Parts: sequence; C-alpha cells; structure tokens
Amino acid sequence: MRAGGDDKHVRRALIAAVRGRVSKGGNIRPVPEDLRIDGKVCLITGANAGLGKAVAVDLARRGARVLMACRSGHPQAGEEVRRLSGSGQVEMLRVDLADLDSVARLCDDLKSSAHRIDVAVLNAGLIPRRARRTPQGYEVMFAVHFLANRMLVARLLADGLIRPRLRGEEAPRIVFVGSEAHRSAGPIDFDRFGAFVDYGLRDSLQHYGLSKLHLCTYAQELSRRMNPAGDTRVAVHSLCPGPVATSIAREAPALLRPLIYPLMRLFCLSPRRAARPVVYLCCAGETGRRSGAYLHVMRETRPSPLAMDEEAGARLWLASAELLQRHSSGGVSVQRPSSGLGRGPP
Repeated sequence: MRAGGDDKHVRRALIAAVRGRVSKGGNIRPVPEDLRIDGKVCLITGANAGLGKAVAVDLARRGARVLMACRSGHPQAGEEVRRLSGSGQVEMLRVDLADLDSVARLCDDLKSSAHRIDVAVLNAGLIPRRARRTPQGYEVMFAVHFLANRMLVARLLADGLIRPRLRGEEAPRIVFVGSEAHRSAGPIDFDRFGAFVDYGLRDSLQHYGLSKLHLCTYAQELSRRMNPAGDTRVAVHSLCPGPVATSIAREAPALLRPLIYPLMRLFCLSPRRAARPVVYLCCAGETGRRSGAYLHVMRETRPSPLAMDEEAGARLWLASAELLQRHSSGGVSVQRPSSGLGRGPP
C-alpha cells in the first residue's frame, strides 16, 4: 500500500464495509435466543466496548459467568453489561494486551482465582494511525492481535485453566476474532519475525491485515495441535464478524471522522448483530464437537491458503514460542500442557 495517500485507503476500507453489509445472507442460523449456557465461564478480551461488549451481554444473558478482560472501562462497562444482561455474574479484569507483562499478570490472577475457562473469546483489536512500540518493543498490532493471544492461550493451557476434553465432557472453546483483511497480506516474513516496522496511516491497513494473518494462521495451527487425529479436545475457531460500527477508526484523521462515522452507522453492522457469529461459535452444539471452523459473518468458509499452510503454521508456532521465551521471567510459560497433546509446547 504505497501509492495514493491516506484517502485512498480510507475509501478502500469503506468500500469493503459496504460490500460486507449488503452481501447476501449467510448459511448459518443464529443460535436460539433461549439457548442457555448456565454454569460456563467465558473470558472475553476487549469486552469494554463494541463487539466485545455485545458478546459479553449475550453470553451473560444466557447464564454464563463472564470475565471481561479490558484495558479501560472499569467499572462502568461491567456495570452496563450487568444491567443489560440482567446478570450479576459479570467480573472485570484489568489487562493491557499491548504489554506482555500485563498479560502475564492477568494469567497469574486467573490462575490464583482457579477459574476454569469453558469459552475464551479473543476479540480485542485496534488500527493505530501510525506505528507504535509496545513496552517490549513490538509493533502494537502484532502484539495485541497475535502475540498477546499466543501468550494468553499458552498460559491458560499450561496452568490447566483450559483443559482438553476428557471422555464424557464438553470440549472447551477458543474463538479468535480475525478479519477478512488477512487475505490481503503476503507470506509471513520469518526472517524479520517480530521486528518493529515503522509506518504511517497510509500503510496501517496493510499491517492490520498482516497481524490478522498471524492470528488466523495461529488459530489453524492451534486447532491441529490440540486435536490430533480429528478428536476434538479443544474446539478452536476463528471468524471475521464483518464490518462493525465501533470506535476502531478512532485514530483516523480528524477531518475524515465526520465522513467515516456516519457511513459506518449506515453501512456497518451494529455490535449486537455482529456478535451473532461469535455467539454461534461459543454456544452452538455442533461447534463444540469439531474444530478449525472459520466464519465470515454467518457463512462458513475457509481462511486464505496462507493461513491454512501447515508449514507456515509450524514455523509461526516455533518462532512465536521463541519470542515468548525471552519474556519468561515476566511469567510467560510455553511448556507442554499436562495432557501431552499435539506436536509441541502450547
């Protein structure tokens, strides 16, 4: 994305939103409003606003105990989810997914509280106006969209908070909120994997797509490793919810915001409607019996060939484990889960 300037890429984003909004309906029916998941514990990142909050309200209304892992919105977002869902089983946890030390502290808190996680919805996301370094020196979208999720899942598995299904049990579920933007990315550059790259607004969508390719590739590799021989021990799914009217464009230039936000309200899905495919992956019976599904809105499809590439998935797994190992003193664990499943450490 080198030619054309900022307005060109804003137009592309808006066109993609319009196409997603007016496209034909999907092949999946939303789960019934009266479907209950009483007793399940659901962890949702980025649940203080937008899509994450809508998912939190829906799952809490269905009887789940909801853990809202958020950087901001304390305690107002939790109070609003309690009010909208009519549930008192809502708890807010502090985490900044751009900071691996903060992610480690969240994992420590979850471990000390002995929460067993039945459903993890890894939703938090952003599109910055320009490149930003995280406290550990990574580009912020690489950290938030991929590396923090990689670390969080590794710890939840290693600490036994997500436990692979045993005979007679339901499989726990991990749902990654990705994006169709992952299809715009080229192959992952493993020679410079994790290296900080500077960019401005003109190239932010390019790096957004690449970070979502990391995430979608990881989701497929995690599914393969957790479920050898097709036996679903941990149901791992990913999706693009479609264009959602949220604050993700908050870093757009001030002169463009009066144009962007009305168009988003007109052509993008409301958070409540965009939550339907997420809730389907979290709650539907059939998505607990298999793994590796990818949804675009309410239609099941396949991620890009790059995301499905098993060799790239294995390289991503090992390269990211090496990055996390550098931060092991901050509480990161990349040890093999006690079940011994899969091809290597989580």
